[in-house]
Amino acid sequence: MMGRMARSCLQSVLKLVNSVIGLAGMGMILYSLWMIRVWLKQIGSSDSNLPWFIITFLILGVFFCFVTCSGHIAAETVNGHCLSCYTVLVFLILILEAAVVADIFLNRSWEEDFPEDPTGKFDELKNFIKSNADMCEWVSISVVAAQAISIFLAIVLRALGPDPGNYYDSDDDLVPARLPLLRNQSQHASYSIDPNLSQQGVSWNIKINDKANN
Repeated sequence: MMGRMARSCLQSVLKLVNSVIGLAGMGMILYSLWMIRVWLKQIGSSDSNLPWFIITFLILGVFFCFVTCSGHIAAETVNGHCLSCYTVLVFLILILEAAVVADIFLNRSWEEDFPEDPTGKFDELKNFIKSNADMCEWVSISVVAAQAISIFLAIVLRALGPDPGNYYDSDDDLVPARLPLLRNQSQHASYSIDPNLSQQGVSWNIKINDKANN
């Protein structure tokens, strides 16, 4: 009983923490869609190629939402394979974020590593982050903490495994419960003979004996 309650609490907490990653992904998608709208207004139909910055933001947002959906499925089913895949995906996100942060802080000319952004939105984003450093710092810490907690909870849930009351590893677990029922049915089974069939059988036997005597 206690194990079932602990498993249920861990599932709920994992879904809640995983939602933070989904909110970050939806925010990135909405921001990229807004940038696409502004870009199309400025350029029009003369250039249909989107800048790398907008495409990168959109892909990352979609990937974050995909990871969030997989995390909710893994938390609901408590499947070992789903939890393992979810852990690997979140770990890859953490590695990517750590690589970007390390490049920014250790490389003074980190801006040269990125292609040129003709939209100017990349510079606007940098200026926004510099002017709202405290808020952006807390948001970044919250997202990274949510990712780290999600990995920890997924590992704990994978170690606990699914609820044995709802999931069975194989059909062999159900055989002992089915055998008594089958035995009772076989013991209480009654056999009845149709009297008409028995009379027809007797008449056929008499006819065969008469033919044999003749």
